Amino acid sequence: MKKLTLLQFDIAFGDPEKNFEKVEQLVSEAASQQPDIIVLPELWSTGYDLSRLDEIGDVDATKSIKFLSNLANKHSVSIVGGSIAKRHEKEVTNTMLVFDRDGQLVHEYSKAHLFRLMNEEKYLVSGNTKSHFTLENLPCAGFICYDIRFPEWLHLHAVEGAQVLFVPAEWPEQRTDHWRALLISRAIENQCYVIACNRVGSDPDNVFGGHSLIIDPWGTVLAEGGTEETILVGSIDEKEISSIRTRIPVFEDRRPDIYNEFSK
Repeated sequence: MKKLTLLQFDIAFGDPEKNFEKVEQLVSEAASQQPDIIVLPELWSTGYDLSRLDEIGDVDATKSIKFLSNLANKHSVSIVGGSIAKRHEKEVTNTMLVFDRDGQLVHEYSKAHLFRLMNEEKYLVSGNTKSHFTLENLPCAGFICYDIRFPEWLHLHAVEGAQVLFVPAEWPEQRTDHWRALLISRAIENQCYVIACNRVGSDPDNVFGGHSLIIDPWGTVLAEGGTEETILVGSIDEKEISSIRTRIPVFEDRRPDIYNEFSK
């Protein structure tokens, strides 16, 4: 059994200093409840101030890595650090950072699918690597927001062993129904836990929907936030994964031979 805490909060638009201060406060508050894993939302340090990422993005993610590493080590908690705008020499990626209890960076993943409705493709470049990692002895995978609309991407990771899928997001309020339906579907079809941390509040162009979720491999919602700032707490039981996969053995019954034939 693992205890998880999701930090669903309003992000200060284009103000990294203010957001770092808020995350430090929230992680300290959440850590007092002794969770195993703390999860942050997407682009928590900048929000969707995309046109200024060449100015306010984190060069090589140096500041974010040091900051989250120190918090993980200080509170002896694993952190799925949502995502941050990582500035490379000539481009910016939307990058997830994951740390273990000792503050070691165990994984980086850059968002593979960029969301045109929010102009991501104009200011960001997509990642091209898979997202497997182990955290708290659990085989995990991480995705970011729009990625969940691509079931084949998530399923690839489940087929290769992932049992817990983490999804930080800045998902707009007007598509909250899609958010819930897609995440529940991804849990059911992959027989995985889905841990999805969304933000609340607004920026100059969007209102965000919250409704962070912890969903079990049967598709049951174990915990859900509303539309206000909250520290959402829930637990997952890794034994449930094997139990459900035994009851309905979808991984054994797959037919990749015909899938591959018709996908040519």
